[in-house]
Amino acid sequence: MKLNEVRDNPGARRKFKRVGRGIGSGKGKTCGRGIKGQKARTGVALNGFEGGQLPLYRRLPKRGFKNPFRKEYAPLNLGALDRAIAEGRLPADQPLTEEMLRAAGVVRRASRLAGVRLLAKGQITRPVHLTVSGASAAALAAVQAAGGSVTLIGAAAEAAAD
Repeated sequence: MKLNEVRDNPGARRKFKRVGRGIGSGKGKTCGRGIKGQKARTGVALNGFEGGQLPLYRRLPKRGFKNPFRKEYAPLNLGALDRAIAEGRLPADQPLTEEMLRAAGVVRRASRLAGVRLLAKGQITRPVHLTVSGASAAALAAVQAAGGSVTLIGAAAEAAAD
C-alpha cells in the first residue's frame, strides 16, 4: 500500500447537508431554523438560555463561600526536595530559599502565588535548612528529625509566633 492509496473507510465521512436549496430538499427556504426571530439569524449563541424557563444555573442552589482574599501556595513535597538535592539541582550544604527552589525548577508558579508551602509527602534523608512561606506540621517534624530546620516567612511566621 502506498501513501497515495490510503482512503477512508466507506461511510466514515458523511456529506454535509446543503441547506437553502429549494423546498424539495427538506431544508429549503429557512434552512431548518424556523421563521424570523433572534435564533434564525447568524452568529447567535444563547448559552444558558432556556426559552424563558428559569435556567439551570439559577435553579441549582449556591453553596459555600469563595474567599476573594485566599492565598494559594506552590506545593513542595519532601520527596521532590530530596530528589532534587540527590540529582545535584540544589545544594545540600547551604540554606535553601524560595528563589533557589524556583530557579532549580523544583516548584512552579511560585512567583504568581503567595509563596511555597512545604508538605510531608515523601521522605527526607539529609539535613536541609529551608526558608519558605509555609509548612505543614508533619513536614516540620520530618525535616527536624533529619537534622534540618525550616524558617517560615510572612504571615505563616506571624501565625506560628501567636
